[in-house]
Amino acid sequence: MTDEIAIGRGADARSTDIDSGLGVPDWMAANLNYCSRCGSSLRFGQIEGEDRDRLTCDACGFVAYVNPRLVVSTLPITDDGRVVLIRRGIEPGLGAWAQPGGFLEIDETVAEGAVRETVEETGLLVKPGVIIGLYTRLEAAVVVLVFEAEIVDGEFRTNVEALEVKAFAPEEIPWSGIAFSTTMWALRDWVSLRHPQIQRTKPMIKAVSAASSRSRR
Repeated sequence: MTDEIAIGRGADARSTDIDSGLGVPDWMAANLNYCSRCGSSLRFGQIEGEDRDRLTCDACGFVAYVNPRLVVSTLPITDDGRVVLIRRGIEPGLGAWAQPGGFLEIDETVAEGAVRETVEETGLLVKPGVIIGLYTRLEAAVVVLVFEAEIVDGEFRTNVEALEVKAFAPEEIPWSGIAFSTTMWALRDWVSLRHPQIQRTKPMIKAVSAASSRSRR
């Protein structure tokens, strides 16, 4: 995608590399074979009253709606204006840089989830502030929400998911080593918001994990 936003898709479409309207990703559909209500086989096709093909159970009439998952994340900002990133210790994006974040749990708010994930991956307690953006990754069936966050406590702590935790000045962001396209665009949007005077590097080089269709971010 380019800086230009396709009419009708929105700014969140910048982080995806495929067209809208292609249905459930093949890797996900391959695991949706049986009805969660009665255990019978699911059929993919037209259903009366629906405007697109769906997975349905002919035995009990259950319709298996497939929706994207929400990833909640933060850009923790130090007192001197640097942004904290983690060098990932697991796939996808092993060894590359990303913002701390992960999947929202069913029993927490988006802010709670973002705080929890940030503590787990960086050792920092943060206070979520403005939402930098929402970023769709159709290939992975996720929507990524990115908060700018104030660091209120804690100290850098590595772990299984983070080989390194490091703060970068805006002009020192390691663009060529960014793990995900969603991270790339979130950082670009943050720089545009807080440091518009900085000449940003355009993401002409794909993020490290951009080729992975199942990359969660």
